[in-house]
Formats: sequence, structure tokens, C-alpha cells
Amino acid sequence: MATDLRPHTSHWGAFSAEVRDGTIVAIRPYERDADPSPILGNIEASVRHRTRIAQPMIRAGWLDRGPGADARRGAEAFVPVSWEAATKLLAAELRRVIDAEGPAAIYAGSYGWGSAGRFHHAQSQLHRFLNCLGGYTRSVNSYSMGASAVIFPHVIGMRGHEELLLRATTWPVIVSNTRLVVSFGGIPLKNTAVEAGGLSRHQVRDHLREAAARGVEFVLFSPLRDDLAEFLPVEWHALVPGTDVAVMLALAHVLITEGLHDRAFLDRYCVGFERFERYVLGRDDGRPKTPEWAASLSGIPAEALCALARRMADRRTLVTVSWSLQRADHGEQVPWMGLVLAAMLGQIGLPGGGFGFGYGSVQRMGAPTYLGLPALPQGRNGVDAFIPVARISDMLLHPGEPFEYNGQQLRYPSVRLVYWTGGNPFHHHQDLARLRRAFSRPDTIVVHDPFWTAMARAADVVLPSTMTLERNDIGGSLHDPCLVAMHQAVPPYAQARNDYDTYAALASALGVAEQFTEGRSERHWLRYLYEQWREGLVALDVALPPFEEFWRAGFLELPRTGGDEVLFEEFRAAPERAPLDTPSGRIEVFSQTVDGFGYDDCAGHPTWYEPAEWLGSPKAERFPLLLIANNPRTRLHSQLDVGGFSRGSKIRDREPIRMHPADAARRGIGDGDVVRVFNDRGSCLAGAVLSLEVRQGVVQLSTGAWYDPLDPGDPEAMCVHGNPNVLTRDKGTSTLAQGCTGQHSLVDVERWTDPVPPLTVLDPPRTERREAL
Repeated sequence: MATDLRPHTSHWGAFSAEVRDGTIVAIRPYERDADPSPILGNIEASVRHRTRIAQPMIRAGWLDRGPGADARRGAEAFVPVSWEAATKLLAAELRRVIDAEGPAAIYAGSYGWGSAGRFHHAQSQLHRFLNCLGGYTRSVNSYSMGASAVIFPHVIGMRGHEELLLRATTWPVIVSNTRLVVSFGGIPLKNTAVEAGGLSRHQVRDHLREAAARGVEFVLFSPLRDDLAEFLPVEWHALVPGTDVAVMLALAHVLITEGLHDRAFLDRYCVGFERFERYVLGRDDGRPKTPEWAASLSGIPAEALCALARRMADRRTLVTVSWSLQRADHGEQVPWMGLVLAAMLGQIGLPGGGFGFGYGSVQRMGAPTYLGLPALPQGRNGVDAFIPVARISDMLLHPGEPFEYNGQQLRYPSVRLVYWTGGNPFHHHQDLARLRRAFSRPDTIVVHDPFWTAMARAADVVLPSTMTLERNDIGGSLHDPCLVAMHQAVPPYAQARNDYDTYAALASALGVAEQFTEGRSERHWLRYLYEQWREGLVALDVALPPFEEFWRAGFLELPRTGGDEVLFEEFRAAPERAPLDTPSGRIEVFSQTVDGFGYDDCAGHPTWYEPAEWLGSPKAERFPLLLIANNPRTRLHSQLDVGGFSRGSKIRDREPIRMHPADAARRGIGDGDVVRVFNDRGSCLAGAVLSLEVRQGVVQLSTGAWYDPLDPGDPEAMCVHGNPNVLTRDKGTSTLAQGCTGQHSLVDVERWTDPVPPLTVLDPPRTERREAL
């Protein structure tokens, strides 16, 4: 039998697909990856899984009744149609909406991580197509960083924010110089398995081992012990979730009252510290932010906070904040306060000291920079309308109504058509009952997807996409040394098509084919993008092989463009010559701009605000457990939940929920029991895993289990698979950023004693055959 190895990559690692007689028989990690991600184990079983979409489908009710608001989305059967019929119907609907309402009536935020490829990137293809038709209503920011993306440009400027994300202090510098890492939210290795665009080496585990061997101390503030690796000697403070800012303020109080803060650094490199200092000392509100005050909120002893503040001032200290902590009420405050705490130590810009944001959130944080990469041009969007990405339900439920964002007074656009590709909002978005009601409002929902995800099931027009292994592409990322020629390994499943070919057919029907394709096929585009990129590198004195040579080789090692980084080193060395692009040119401990917005939920300096849902709120009397809905370890978001590694983690086919043994005992729950997790927004089933690595009063249920309602026709129905977003709260972080708040929710848990319902999400939905379609 003929066997072949096809080079390829994914967001969770580069690999070669072993193909035998047209079938993938093994996934082999890239030979230079010493710590490949087990998420690669999801690929093989997914490529031909029964949940693949076999041909274009139209919801029966949309065919029968035409476009319009419809609460029956997600519950009705689908009608298989030909590609010709689907293209004709969709082209006519796009033309109807644009002619009647204008292109702003199309929402194509289309959030998701659909492909590691540079050409077949799902959102880029969609945006290029719609820009040929005049544009679309877009989304801004991300579910991961919806709060920090707004607050940091006010505090350190746009360039400073970019530096924070793309030029973080590199791991070798940390290993050699840092003596103490104080980590809020941790550096969870599960998240470092992933990088947008792909990665060829997983190196964070080795960096952490080396740091431990060099004697670096680690202090973790998190309700989950495994937010730092088990092999690290960790001082674990299992704080009450949502109280990180209170803890940081108490550390700041000790630094101020004991004269341990670096006044010279604050005077030269920062602005507004005096206003913040008054707040910390309670001079205006009468409430000093003492360690005793913080202890009453966080559960961390005051003496431990005092001792830690002194240690931080005594040695080279790196303060790190995970991205996850901003996905909660007042999420702007945690990263802002973390940066201010680091500034008070006066070590920003020094090797191994200062501030880090997102170490352990993705692989790239602390990695060196390589070369910029080829990218598909998207054209110009002729529509100005946008929403913060996490406000999609608000937009659909309240068209035309006003909302505030980052000092602007805006209105939600009136959207008639939602176009989604390469993502699954039933993973990312909160309060799924509300989202389902929102998705009943548009005239038409269009989805491209390889699988029957919840979003596909909620659509009117469903078009089957190829998986990456069924097409050719180029993969890589700015912080990885390998560019990958992503060779097609197997033919497309059934009638699945590349999105590019789908849009090309639609563009032809709508009279914009030449504008969209520029006369190029997939292979022509890959060659064109690569060669344009290669020619642009000549100015950097970088010589790379021609496209055909690169394609034959499969994996191309790239040169570094710089050495190790120290965040804000240039700013520290010469703040007058290299100022931040803030109004003051310095770090804005107090932001006059933010203060001037007059928001009662985001003041001009870091502030403690009581969350709406936490263990100290009145609602905790009814729902006494705090749910942490974090990223999963067995998949990226909800991608390939049908794969072997993800399915292997389930408990009786349900997503696992971790809880402390004492909390389980009080409820008569044993390890491996199926449980019902519930609050006043919804409920789901999950499989209990008892663990001492979870703080008492806290349960942890990862996002990404494919939403599977017991009754598909009822938005309030229990999810029998374990999607926590039936429980989460759909409210913005604050008026400033309007980011996602899905990380924390109050719930209760009870043992499920009824028969366990079967999953339906692992099978296609109902179809009905009709003639001549």
C-alpha cells in the first residue's frame, strides 16, 4: 500500500499527516518539536467524522416561508440542495439585503480561529468577498482581550500596547534575571499549546523547568493550583475569584506605607500616581486598601500579603497577569492594576523585572520575533458601523438603540443578515438562551463550516467547508521559526468546498468575480502571496528560496529578526527620546482621558469594584459555588470536540467539571457522577471530577463542549453535553470596553439521578428530501 507524508500545521502544532491509499492513518508531530501538544490527537478521527456537513443545506422553514425573523431556527429540518441552487439562493438574498438596507445590514464579525493557513483564513476570505459588495458591519477586539485592548492604549499608548503583546520580555531574559514571579491567573501550560497561525516548537515547559532550576521563585494567585505547572515550587494563594485587584491594592498599600515604592521611577516615567495614592490610602473614600481589608475579600491572610510586598521590593520581580482575568466584571481593572503595581516597584524596563501580560495565555508571549508573514489582502470595508465583539446579542435584540463604548456614543446597527465562517459563537458567547433569542431576529443566517456545530444548526443556509487537510495553504506565525507548506492530504469530504471557491462562485453570480479572484486559483494565490512576501524581505537582507523549492521542502526554517527582548527597555533608557504615545508620553497611572468619560464603572485609575457575581454577593446564598469557565486542555476552544483526545476526557460523554471533595461531599456527589450545574440563566449536565487543586467554593468547567440542548426548540433547554455558556452572564466588562465577562458565574451543582440523556450533537440534524433541489 502506498504511504506518503504530507507537511501541515495547525494552531496547536506543526505535523506531517501519514496518508495511506487516500486515508490519514497517523499524525506525526514536527521533528523539531520536543514537547508536541496532545491536541494533535483530535485530528485523525475528525476528518471523516459523521458530523461533517456533506452538501449544501437550507433550513426547511426558510425555503418555505422565505427570509424573516424565526424562532424555529435550530429546531427545523434541513433540505439538501445542489451547489448551483445554494449559490443562486444566497446570491439573490445578499443582493436583496444590500439593495434594500445597504451593506451595513450584513454582520460579518464572524469571530473564530477556523484555520492556521494564511490564504484560507476564514474571516479574511469572508471580509474580502463582502468588501467587493460594499462592506459589512464588523466587530472589534476579541473575547480573550476585550477589556485590555481598550484600557491599555489609554495607559501605555497604542504602540505600548502592541509592544506588550508582540515584544514581551523573552524567556531567556526571565530565566537569567528574574528572582520572583508573582503571577495573577498563572501561566497554564495547557494554553501554551496554542498559537494563532501555528507553531513548530512548544518551549514554555522547558523554560519553566530551567527557571525553577535557576532558583526563580513563583507565587500564584488563583483558585486553581494547576494554573502553574505541577513541577514548579509554587507558593499558592487560592484567593476568592474576582478579588485580584483587592489583593494588588493591598500590596500597593504596603509598598506605600512602608516606603518601599520607587518614587523616582514614578516621578520620571509615570503620571497621576498622587491621585492613585490617595485612593489606596483611603483619603477620599475613607477606606484604606490595607492587607486586612483585602483579606476580608480574598481570603488571603494579611500577614502573607505584607510579607510578599516586602519580598517583591527586595528582589528582581516580574508581575504577570493572565488574559483570563479580564473576562469578568470590571475586567479593565486587573491588567491596569498589575501594570501599576509593577511600576511601583520601579523595575519596568529592567531585564527580568516589570510587567508581563499573557504569559501562559498563548505560546508567543516571551518568544522571540521572526519574520512578518504573507497575508491575503481584504480590500476596503465601506461600512463604518461596528460593535465590540461580545455585544452581538445586544445588537440583534436592540437594533437602533444607543450604547456607549470607549468615550463614544454609538447606535447598534439594524442587521438583517448574519454571515459566519470559521467560528462557533456558542463556544465564545455568554448566556446561550439569550443568544438563541438574538439569532431568531435576523432575516437570514449563513454559515460555512466543516461540521454540524451549534452555529451551523442555528443557520438558514449551511455551506460545507473543507478542513485544512483537504486543501493547500501556507502556515506560520510571527513568533515561530518555521513556515509550513500545508499540503493537501486527502480529497474534500463529500461535497465540501474551499471557502475561496464558494465565494468565487457567489462573486460570479453577483458580478464581482474579477475583483474577488483577480483571476487566480488557490495555487496561483499561494505562489503570489509567497513571492510578494519573499521579495519584500530583500530590503531586510533576508534571502529565501523560490516558492516551488519551499513547497517541495514542506518546512522552511526562518531567521530571527532581533535578539532577546526586555519590555519597555528603550522607554526606560530615554523616556524623552522614546516616549509612550499617551497624552503625557508616560505610563498613565491616572488617565485624564478615562476619567473624563465620567463612567461610574471605570474611574481614572485602577479601582476595586465589587463584581455582580462572586462569593461575597447576596446571590451566593442561592448559588453558593463560583464557576470558572476557562479554556479547555483537550482542544482549542470548541474545535474538533469530536476528536479522540477531547472525547477521551469526557465523563460518561459529558464535559468534566472539577470541584473540591468537601463541596462534593456536602452534595452527595462522587467522582465520576453525572451532575446538573444550574443557576437562574440555565443548566447543563457534566461529569464530576474531585480535585484538591480547586479552591473550596469553586467549580471549574471548561468552555468548548458542543452545545446540545435537550429540546432544540426551547432556548432555555438544558445542555446535556456540558457547555458552561448556558450559565454565564451576557454583560459588558464596563461602559468603557464592553468586553466579555464569561469567566465567572455563580452556580450550584447537584447529583443527576434521572437517566442520562443521549447526545445528539455527535450526529447530523434531521433532513428532508425534496425534488429538483
